[in-house]
Amino acid sequence: MTQAPRLLGGRYEVGELIGRGGMAEVHLGHDTRLGRPVAIKMLRSDLARDSTFLTRFRREAKSAAGLNHHAIVAVYDSGEETYTETGGAEIGVPYIVMEYVDGDTLRDVLNAEGHLSPDEAARITQGILSALEYSHSRGIVHRDIKPANVMLTRGGQVKVMDFGIARALADVGATMTSAQAVVGTARYLSPEQAKGDQVDERSDLYSAGCVFYELLCGRTPFVGEPVSLVYQHISDRPAPPSSYEPTVPKPMDAVAMHSLEKPREGRYQTAGDFRADLQNARTNTPVSAAATASLAAAGGAAAAAAKAPAPVEQPRRDSTREIADRGRRPNHVGLWTAAVIAALLAILGVGYLVMNGQDETKLASVPSVRGFTEQAADQTLRNAGFVPSFRKVTSDATLDTVVAQRPNGGEPAESGSTVTVDLSGGPNVRTVPSVVGKTEQQARKILGDNGFDKVAVDPTRVDDTEYAEGQVTSTDPIENSAAPPTQTITLKLSSGKVTVPSNLEGMNFFAAQQALAKAHLQPADPPTSVPTSNSDLWDKVQDVPDAGKKVAVNSRIAISVYTRSSTVTVNPPPPSSTTTTTTTTTSSTSSPTSSPTSSSPTSTPSSTSSPTSSPSPTSTAPPSPTSTPPKPSTPSTPQTPPNR
Repeated sequence: MTQAPRLLGGRYEVGELIGRGGMAEVHLGHDTRLGRPVAIKMLRSDLARDSTFLTRFRREAKSAAGLNHHAIVAVYDSGEETYTETGGAEIGVPYIVMEYVDGDTLRDVLNAEGHLSPDEAARITQGILSALEYSHSRGIVHRDIKPANVMLTRGGQVKVMDFGIARALADVGATMTSAQAVVGTARYLSPEQAKGDQVDERSDLYSAGCVFYELLCGRTPFVGEPVSLVYQHISDRPAPPSSYEPTVPKPMDAVAMHSLEKPREGRYQTAGDFRADLQNARTNTPVSAAATASLAAAGGAAAAAAKAPAPVEQPRRDSTREIADRGRRPNHVGLWTAAVIAALLAILGVGYLVMNGQDETKLASVPSVRGFTEQAADQTLRNAGFVPSFRKVTSDATLDTVVAQRPNGGEPAESGSTVTVDLSGGPNVRTVPSVVGKTEQQARKILGDNGFDKVAVDPTRVDDTEYAEGQVTSTDPIENSAAPPTQTITLKLSSGKVTVPSNLEGMNFFAAQQALAKAHLQPADPPTSVPTSNSDLWDKVQDVPDAGKKVAVNSRIAISVYTRSSTVTVNPPPPSSTTTTTTTTTSSTSSPTSSPTSSSPTSTPSSTSSPTSSPSPTSTAPPSPTSTPPKPSTPSTPQTPPNR
């Protein structure tokens, strides 16, 4: 008999592991009451006795539960499950039930692509700012904005998550001026967080500026060891993103630099202001005068960046860290003295606690392939244990030779990770914009606006994608690659049809629902119940009539599921003779969640009852031995997905 799925709170089935961090594990789950997929975040059992982690985990549940916004991953429920450890001791492990987001983290996207187009970088940052504008209006500061805490759905929607170290604004001052901790992730830390000062909404805007900067040029404003990063956030001015990625336009440079001003009074004051300037930059409307002034002041930093050797950037992992603060006295107005900074760095050096677990990933040095041909670069990187990802860019260098790579040669990176390699596409090329998910008409306009007037459509429609009929599934050349404006861009369009999985029969209903979701389908609501007394079949799929057929994407698929039936034993009154007749009938359970129907030992079935009715407790005579036995019950349709 198949083991029943683990159930939390009598409602949430725990499925496969889909994510793991230093503090918690995330499982794909199923809400048996509402019949929807969910994500279940559970504190690691080995940390459940640590009050620090318990407090942070519970704070996340409390902070996010009150936030209802399209750009924030929704929290549906939370609770604690009690487990018995080896030895008999009981331990309570908290969990959070969240919205399941089908997509990738922004960190995964950056690792795969290096950086994004300026317009896409601005669009995603606007999504982050929309979430922050809402949370700030509710008095919540996130305090840990970073790519790993931002999800992108398959359709490109932005979702901010992990309010694990968020604080109510009313509590922030008391927290950060006492002997507590500087909290955040080093590469995205605001200057006031780095100094242990009181934080407010503008700290989140600085961190969002760091993310925007990385989206534009593929690196954060500052790189180096954690302690060095803290010092740079406090005292150094970054170079404009265009110093590292020449395709970044000046308005985007200006917005990025203004978001990274050291004094919080000098940067954007609200998420709405930041978002509005990004929209101006996207639409070729003049950005704010303050942003323009920030870019002008960054001229010296740009020159220094051009002369300085490339720093050794740490591998791209967004571990949230807490830096112990030994209760320094309030900071006086003015520049920090070298002695104070040195003392701070000494404290940070010994007090860096990795909140998301120690990183034991094997690192290797990335070989330099600048100047190599595509074939030579591919072989060199694969021999060193890396996966190359090639794209063409505008360059005067020899066609199809490597002009840039990320990470750079000599930098450490995780073995097996992706190295983005830029190949020269010649001087007269442009970047193919992303049109995936757009209609043919929309795609033609976007391509035309980017200088590609020759557009063709592949006559063969593509099956089994998440996109509706007529939407673009891919382009040739692919998006973000380089191509001359005279080249024809071929669109591949979706047929809008997907194949119903043919292997669902005999599968647990929960697993079948997951398989349908991966095929961009969903089960009929409710599925058809097929009662059976065979407990080995309970909750398993009995039949899928459309298995193997092509249907429209996101269709609801008819599915029959075995559910438990109840056996009712009826003992009629003894006749005048000494023989006692016992009649047994079987009635189906009207709902897979209802209790089995039983009757009084003295009741008997009515001879006129419906074939699908339960035995009537008012019946007075048993059926005669020669009477026709009742027909089996007709399967009922459950109101909720079957569960045991």
